[in-house]
Amino acid sequence: MAQQRRNIFITGGASGIGRAVARYFGERDWFVSIADVDAVGMEDTLGLIPGGFKYSHKLDVRDRAAWDVALESAATAAGGRIDVMFNNAGIGTGGALAELEVEEIDRCLDINLRGVLYGAQAAYPYLQKTAPGSALVNTASAAGLTGGSGMSVYSATKFAVRGIAESLDAEWAEDGIKVSSICPSFIETPLLNGTGNRKSNEAVRDRVVAAGLEITPVEEVAETVWNAVHGDDLHYLVGKTARSINFAKRWMPGRVRKQQRNAGSLLGGGN
Repeated sequence: MAQQRRNIFITGGASGIGRAVARYFGERDWFVSIADVDAVGMEDTLGLIPGGFKYSHKLDVRDRAAWDVALESAATAAGGRIDVMFNNAGIGTGGALAELEVEEIDRCLDINLRGVLYGAQAAYPYLQKTAPGSALVNTASAAGLTGGSGMSVYSATKFAVRGIAESLDAEWAEDGIKVSSICPSFIETPLLNGTGNRKSNEAVRDRVVAAGLEITPVEEVAETVWNAVHGDDLHYLVGKTARSINFAKRWMPGRVRKQQRNAGSLLGGGN
């Protein structure tokens, strides 16, 4: 009897990092389940995955009840299992805190933070059944390593995502479920084409290039997620910028603080 394909459930699967991870796992003979609010984008992603072992489900990660429906449907489509939850859906929010609308703050917190907590909670019984070897991987960001001007809300969510991974790594250890976060810097995704700030017309991409920072290919993130599923580290840095920030924050915190005070707003990497 052929071994049943392992199933990865990916939020934010309609584009960017989610799409790249879906392709990467699909090309390695996994069943791929994707979720997003963008149904058209999901269809485009599925079209890039070879074979017929794939599934999509429209999901707003802010809706806790909808999580249960989405995961049950994905598990059923894959023969009754979910082996990996990739909590990836997220949005960027930038700008001075004093100028942000309440709705902007709440939307970022709800998607980037509540969505991650809801996803982990909903996925737990499925990951428990497929353990040992099952995994939860959360998308954090280099903005979760150090905060910068104009990034208070976004950084708050990404610092929290790293903290969630650390807490659940301890909480789920006895179940045999791996837990980790990935911390991308500036990744080649549609997020770079936005401004990250409703009061700015300048794309994040232009600010990154002007600052002389690296834009990392999205395929590197997909490979990192694969390594997180099969490895045993807690946090995975993606891209030269993220590694540099992590090194400097550890060994030269005063310099990092000075640089952040002198620098303009640059939305951190991630989804």
